[in-house]
Amino acid sequence: MSFFWDRGPLFVKQIHDSYAEPRPHYNTLSTIVRGLEEKGFLGFTPYGNSHQYYALKTKEEHRRLTLKALVAKYFDNSYRRAVSALIEEEALSADDLKALLQEVEHHQHRGSNKLKTGNV
Repeated sequence: MSFFWDRGPLFVKQIHDSYAEPRPHYNTLSTIVRGLEEKGFLGFTPYGNSHQYYALKTKEEHRRLTLKALVAKYFDNSYRRAVSALIEEEALSADDLKALLQEVEHHQHRGSNKLKTGNV
């Protein structure tokens, strides 16, 4: 997906040509791209017998949807369980948690101000 977010619409040949030697086989790349299209990540514009593919979602939209799916699948839709797993793996420090708590409080404070002023 990074190819499409970074470079815009591409033909499979353009993706293939951007790899250094030894390049992956063209058919392998074509299969991957078609798989992404079938899953709804890419759209395409036909040009004769060829297709130019493009991302259907921005990187930010994709990140958000992927995170949501990950939390749903592995943490029973619980972001708290997901954060707890990061703490258990020591991937999240106490300082990280304090910073996150400040972000949550700031976000909630901004949200309550919008409701008070009617700026929804």
